[in-house]
Amino acid sequence: MGLDDALIFTRVVECHSFTSAATTLGMQKSTVSRRIAQLEERLGVRLLNRTTRKLRLTEVGQAYYERCRQIMQEFSEAEQAIMQLQREPTGLLRISSPIEFGQLFLGKVVGEFMRCYPAIQVEVELTTRTVDPVEEGVDIVIHRGRLPDSSLVARPLISSPSQLYASPDYIRQYGMPSKPEELTHHRCIQSVSETSRKWHFLEPEVNVTVNPVMTVNNVTFAREAALAGAGIVNVPAFIAEPCVELGTLVRVLEHCRLPSSELCALYPSRRFQAMKVKAFIDYLVESVDEWLNSRLEAESEALIKSADE
Repeated sequence: MGLDDALIFTRVVECHSFTSAATTLGMQKSTVSRRIAQLEERLGVRLLNRTTRKLRLTEVGQAYYERCRQIMQEFSEAEQAIMQLQREPTGLLRISSPIEFGQLFLGKVVGEFMRCYPAIQVEVELTTRTVDPVEEGVDIVIHRGRLPDSSLVARPLISSPSQLYASPDYIRQYGMPSKPEELTHHRCIQSVSETSRKWHFLEPEVNVTVNPVMTVNNVTFAREAALAGAGIVNVPAFIAEPCVELGTLVRVLEHCRLPSSELCALYPSRRFQAMKVKAFIDYLVESVDEWLNSRLEAESEALIKSADE
């Protein structure tokens, strides 16, 4: 009885009308009005001030509404959680991702996921802009860098060391720098995601001001420019290492250590996560782990082969 009255009261407040609330509840207006009156009588307070044109919450009514709304939300989440146990992921899944990660990896993962769960439809936006999943109704945002203070949940995906690379032709023409400070005299390719023209090294701990001959907001584009001999590029290792294996890029200042590039999956903090979101994040994390492990095995085999030779 109390829960039903709380539902009716909450619906009246949210509809701003007894008539509209009665319609959404499938009840008579007179029944809704009577139930609210009985609720006020039972509580011994006035919850609503009524006029011919509008309803206005009293101070006590506002406090009661906030508690009722929380109860209704938790009740709805409980029902949703139980129903999700009985069905597979379904519905529209909206994902936002950096362009490079989407092109190199995410497309394959999404395709495989949809093959496993054919009731899923997917919308993917590959972008360089910052996406707010709550404001824009996006289920999962693949985010580059550290998570800003927020209520979002972050699931780590990749932590890849950054490295400097150049083409063999560039090194033959301009020489190989032997220490970070020498970069000031080299042609460098700058990512606009970097906050300044300083490249920060962890070992040795030094900041070097570079003079970029190119600025671009896409690390894949930057890698391709480096392949063509445009200059030295600073990119995550997983972006450029396949080119090193092919001999089309070489590592620059290999003995120096740069900060890692991080990727994580962001989603709104909810007590009951939609099945489609949970299933895809689990699938994505597993796929990333398998991909990184396969790369480590390939690199180990290459090192062993090099040592044998």
